[in-house]
Amino acid sequence: MIPWTVLDTAPLPDGSGTLRLKQRGSEFSIMLGSNELMNSRLSGSEEALAKLVCDRLGPRPGLKMLIGGLGMGFTLRAALACLPTDATAEVAELIPAVVTWARGPMEALFAGSLDDPRVVLNVADVAAVIGAGKQRYDAILLDVDNGPEGLTVAGNDQLYAARGLHEAKAALRPGGIMAVWSSGPDHGFTRRLRGAGFAVEEVTVRARRTGGGARHVIWLARAP
Repeated sequence: MIPWTVLDTAPLPDGSGTLRLKQRGSEFSIMLGSNELMNSRLSGSEEALAKLVCDRLGPRPGLKMLIGGLGMGFTLRAALACLPTDATAEVAELIPAVVTWARGPMEALFAGSLDDPRVVLNVADVAAVIGAGKQRYDAILLDVDNGPEGLTVAGNDQLYAARGLHEAKAALRPGGIMAVWSSGPDHGFTRRLRGAGFAVEEVTVRARRTGGGARHVIWLARAP
């Protein structure tokens, strides 16, 4: 068995912990403490986050998508595969080191996606980006925690609370969709989405692209 090598570390902006980028052969892992936030072998549900949204939105001229969390680029690459040429995929990544890793040791995983002319990459808090956008987006995709609570940064709790959900709805164009990735179900979050005025669909997807692995959950919340 090839041992893991820690390639780099990055403190969280609020000082609550440290991310570690690890490599074993061609496999990458990003860890926060004992929690593995992502692994390059498990891309299925992150890709589904974008595909499910594209399927439900259908064609829209000048479609604008906001992706919260760069990660290992799986959601971004899946989005680019289904978005039209006149679309924009805006990515908000809070931690600068994740962008550095994407252009450095994990460059092969991104397969040139960061250089796609449709991509706008910002080092920014996605909550602030959402709050500043009024009917700006056709879709908002969130994969910044392991579920609808602030794991990576405690301040992310606001994204999933009633106020954050109302701000997300305000940032969406009519009929737009907010999609949220989670490692498991959360019935309270489903209720909060409905309470904020969204029409909610909850989809179970598998971690592996081939259909195996853990069962993850994606909420698809459509604005009026």
